[in-house]
Amino acid sequence: MRFLSWAVLGKRIKAIGPMLKDKNVSFGKKALIAFGFLYLFLPIDLIPAPVFFVAWVDDLILWIFILHTLREELDRYGKDEKEVELNEKFHGKNVIDDVEFKVEEELDPEDPSAAKKQQ
Repeated sequence: MRFLSWAVLGKRIKAIGPMLKDKNVSFGKKALIAFGFLYLFLPIDLIPAPVFFVAWVDDLILWIFILHTLREELDRYGKDEKEVELNEKFHGKNVIDDVEFKVEEELDPEDPSAAKKQQ
């Protein structure tokens, strides 16, 4: 079970836009998100607005349900790494593969700890 944090919720919420733009996502998933936004902004609620402190609870429960239901789909769109087709990005450019290199640290000769690092 994956730990649910504010960061995960933030990534899932940010992934809603790209998910809605994708033509491969089913109509039912897009309709669920649309219903969530519609319910969020309509003045009609299950818990009436005069009950001020708990009037937002039904909206919160609905969005937790939506984010939980679509979690796998949203996690796919909310990855940090952008999937880029490298053939398209580097088409016609010279790319060198399989190069090995070594980075050597340049030591300060006046630093007394540099002598210890060198040995």
